[in-house]
Amino acid sequence: MSMDRNLALELARVTEAAALDAGRWVGKGDKIAADAAATEAMRRTLDAMDICGTVVIGEGEMDEAPMLYIGEQLGRGVDGECAVDIAVDPLEGTNICSKGTNGAIATIALAPRGGFLHAPDMYMDKIVTGSAGVGVVDIQKSAGENVEALAKAKGCNPQDLTVALLDRPRHDKAVAEIRNAGARCQLFGDGDVAAAIASAIDDSGIDMMIGIGGAPEGVLTAAAIKCLNGFMQGRLVFMTEEERVRSRSMGIDDFDKIYSAKEMAKGDVFFAATGVTNGDLVRGVRYFPGGAKTHTVVMRSQSRTIRFLETLHYFDHKPGFNS
Repeated sequence: MSMDRNLALELARVTEAAALDAGRWVGKGDKIAADAAATEAMRRTLDAMDICGTVVIGEGEMDEAPMLYIGEQLGRGVDGECAVDIAVDPLEGTNICSKGTNGAIATIALAPRGGFLHAPDMYMDKIVTGSAGVGVVDIQKSAGENVEALAKAKGCNPQDLTVALLDRPRHDKAVAEIRNAGARCQLFGDGDVAAAIASAIDDSGIDMMIGIGGAPEGVLTAAAIKCLNGFMQGRLVFMTEEERVRSRSMGIDDFDKIYSAKEMAKGDVFFAATGVTNGDLVRGVRYFPGGAKTHTVVMRSQSRTIRFLETLHYFDHKPGFNS
């Protein structure tokens, strides 16, 4: 299925709306209110699009999430017009937003119906780099081995590389190996989508992202990495038998499978992310009297078009925005 290229800019409007409303909660210590604001804004904007969309990666099950729940139907398309699957994280980094620190984003991806891996809300081990990592790094290698292999592929010393990881005790061994190999570690507190995508952009300052984070976030990351022609591998990490049962119900029966980005996000994929707070990928929302400025990245896999959009919003002309 070939989708309308104008969907890319439509998605920018979706993430901009979410970021503008979530941005009002930056630094206020209320992550639940921030997430609710982003979710409501994203849902409102999506529902006005000419699509027949189904949420496959969302805020949770219908009984857990009042909107953007898995299975929710969105859009005003008719008779299956532009049938798409939707993966969303209205506010990735809710704690980051509530504390006012760096790295919170609003993000979304679209794929043709059936294009996304239906990843349960569980953990996924991930490794992400730019195109230099293709055929070079591997999730089955140690962190130190991957640093050395990537440095060789890039024609530089390990000391020139920066590896991003979630700041969690489970990554202590990897952090030690990376530092022993001579590379720098950039530890971040929450959310790994922005850091993972930044690792596939040449001038971001991050060369690789590794470690265990959320599986739904892994699918969103895969959509962007496919657009960027980068490298990604992901492997589900099962903590309970219930997770295995749930995975089977979602069509996953090979629990040891290592997924590539193209296996997690198939077909003509679109991705967008708008900064809520400043980060390596995009800058955060900046408010001024009567309006705000946003910074958004928009991608499409079929054309490999990557756009960074800096947009001024004047609230008296946008009554739907939280002014």
